[in-house]
Amino acid sequence: MVAIRAYQQSDADAVYQLFYDTVHTINCRDYSLAQLQAWAPETADKRRWQQRLLCNQPLLAYANEQILGYADLQPDGLIDQFFCHHAHQQQGVGSALMQALFIKAQQLQLQRMYAHVSITAKPFFERWHFQTIRMQQVTIRDQQLTNYLMEKSLVYLY
Repeated sequence: MVAIRAYQQSDADAVYQLFYDTVHTINCRDYSLAQLQAWAPETADKRRWQQRLLCNQPLLAYANEQILGYADLQPDGLIDQFFCHHAHQQQGVGSALMQALFIKAQQLQLQRMYAHVSITAKPFFERWHFQTIRMQQVTIRDQQLTNYLMEKSLVYLY
């Protein structure tokens, strides 16, 4: 059973390891080794990473005290990060996180959610009815990566 909880500062190292492992294990089918190393370097600037997590305030999916994924939703509707543990893909972790983000979006009365989605994650976001706005080329540490600006309009009965 996957549960959701708020990020705590003590989670920073485990969340980075999940991010790193997932990018290098799952996204390798769509990106080169150089792109993966630019996106998720082996050694991170810990202070910068911790600050990013503190600012983004992600939700964590977990079971048996193990973090299985994390995602955040910013006040303007941006999903800045959305990652599921490489060993727990297609086990409901992403669905649990997305449902939690929808609840948060409703609480914030957002009209839309949007994300800059990797090639690898695009089919998952499409299953949740996000529409591709455009393909993009982004530069990370001198490497060009393709991703997609995707958006989901939200309609609620208030």
